[in-house]
Amino acid sequence: MDFTFTEEQDAVAQAAASVFDGMVTPARVAEIERTDDRVDDELWAALARSNLLGLAVPEAQGGSGLGLTEVGLVLEQQGRAVAPVPLWATLVLGAMPLARFGRPEIQARWLPGVVSGAVRLSAALTEVAASTTGRPTVEATADGDGYTLSGTTRAVPQAHLAARVLVPARTPEGIVIVLVDPTATGVSQERAFTTDRQVHPHLHFDGARIDGAEVLVAPAAGADAVTWMLERARTGLCALQLGVTEEAIRRTAAYLNERHQFGRPLSSFQGTMLRAADAYIDSEAIRVTLWSAAWRLDTGRPAADAVATAKWWASEAGQRVVHATQHLHGGMGADIEYPIHRYFLWGKQIELMLEGPSAQLARMGAALADRYRQKSGAVR
Repeated sequence: MDFTFTEEQDAVAQAAASVFDGMVTPARVAEIERTDDRVDDELWAALARSNLLGLAVPEAQGGSGLGLTEVGLVLEQQGRAVAPVPLWATLVLGAMPLARFGRPEIQARWLPGVVSGAVRLSAALTEVAASTTGRPTVEATADGDGYTLSGTTRAVPQAHLAARVLVPARTPEGIVIVLVDPTATGVSQERAFTTDRQVHPHLHFDGARIDGAEVLVAPAAGADAVTWMLERARTGLCALQLGVTEEAIRRTAAYLNERHQFGRPLSSFQGTMLRAADAYIDSEAIRVTLWSAAWRLDTGRPAADAVATAKWWASEAGQRVVHATQHLHGGMGADIEYPIHRYFLWGKQIELMLEGPSAQLARMGAALADRYRQKSGAVR
């Protein structure tokens, strides 16, 4: 299968690389990590000026009308820079579902602001993603033309900066997806930090009132919409992981070539060569499975198996790569201020957000066994 990118897609990747390479340094990232919000606002504005925030926004709302592949190319470059900006949260968790499910008035209210960089979005998918039943922890009670929310949803990416958070909630009729102002009455935020030093607050709902105008998806279509969101969210994380592993390997190769032991560069020793080669193979497996999943999603093909495969590789191989590259730095890899340690933290955080490789492998095995049972029953 040929995943050669188009000229337009290559241009997107080059534009993103130019912005990140021109503005992101280890010292700048460390400086941003010491701020309260832990987001680089100047970098965010530069991404908006380069027309990279509206890639998947419809042209009618000022965007480019492109797809997940193009957004994934930008996320890959973000991963290479480990740049603290809410790209995944705003574009994949927020803007893409609004473009797919939002009524024209909802799209007009929020998507032009995404394109300009004025609006940041997020979604509360942590519990739904980890649940075997797919049921949200937040409960929605019908209240006039809207709902009242109660319960807690945890680790919502950059919710402290979001103008709206897409929140799936359970009702007797099914799952509803609503747009929530995280600063509204009845909503409280509990500040929480992730492994990669970002802010993903917990949101607590105590009688938060959601007007009918803020209902994105009705209960009858909610479960399918959540599946749609999760497939793209997971694929976006795989794109981030690809960038993280690529750059971790590049930095490690440079370190091994520069560092000498017994009069020879470390890269000339068989043990370091083999481990670095294994890391490269793992990263390439992440690459091919990621773009296969993104292609299937963008072309409307069944993508559940491809997303599951990409998710496992990004989780399992991703954590192997960041472990290997940190270990190959020797004592320098143990320095939490040294740049390679940040790639280790990002790789581990993405692994956790993908719910871990063991759990994913168990799901894939169960799905295969179920298919075999169904097929065997049909034969009989």
